[in-house]
Amino acid sequence: MANPVTLNVNGQDHSVEADPDSMLLYALRDDLGLHGPKFGCGLSQCGACTVLMDGAATRSCVTPVSAAAGAKIVTLEGLGTIDKPHPLQQAFIDEQAVQCGYCINGMIMTAKAFLDDNPHPSRDEIKQALNDNLCRCGTHMRIVRAIERAAKGGQG
Repeated sequence: MANPVTLNVNGQDHSVEADPDSMLLYALRDDLGLHGPKFGCGLSQCGACTVLMDGAATRSCVTPVSAAAGAKIVTLEGLGTIDKPHPLQQAFIDEQAVQCGYCINGMIMTAKAFLDDNPHPSRDEIKQALNDNLCRCGTHMRIVRAIERAAKGGQG
C-alpha cells in the first residue's frame, strides 16, 4: 500500500507516494523524473543505479524507499549543471570517458564518494574502488584517467 514518503534529493524535499518496500530507484526515476540513476541489473551488481545517501555510494535498485527517508540523497543531477559541471563530471568529459554512457552514473557517483574519503588515490586504489561497477564498452582506462584528473584538480 502506497504511503507518502519525504525524500531529500539534491538538497530539496520531495513527497512521493510509494510502497515502503519499493525501491528508491523507482521513486527517483518515475516520481521525480531523475534519469541519472539507471536500472541495470536490479541486483546491486552493476552499479548503474548508484546514488549518494548521506555521502555513501548506495545502490538504489535494492534500497527501499523507507530506508532513504530522512537521508540526504544526491543523484548525478545534483552534482553539477550543464553550464557548470562538477569537477568530476568535467574530468569525464575531458577524458572522453563515456562511450554508451549507461555505466557512467555509477562510475561518477562511486568515484565521488571514493574521492571524498580518499582525495589523493593511487591508480590501483581507483581501480579497486570501481571494482564492483561494470562497464561493457571498455572505457575503463579513460574512466580511471578521468578520476585521476579530478583527484589532481583537473590538471594534466
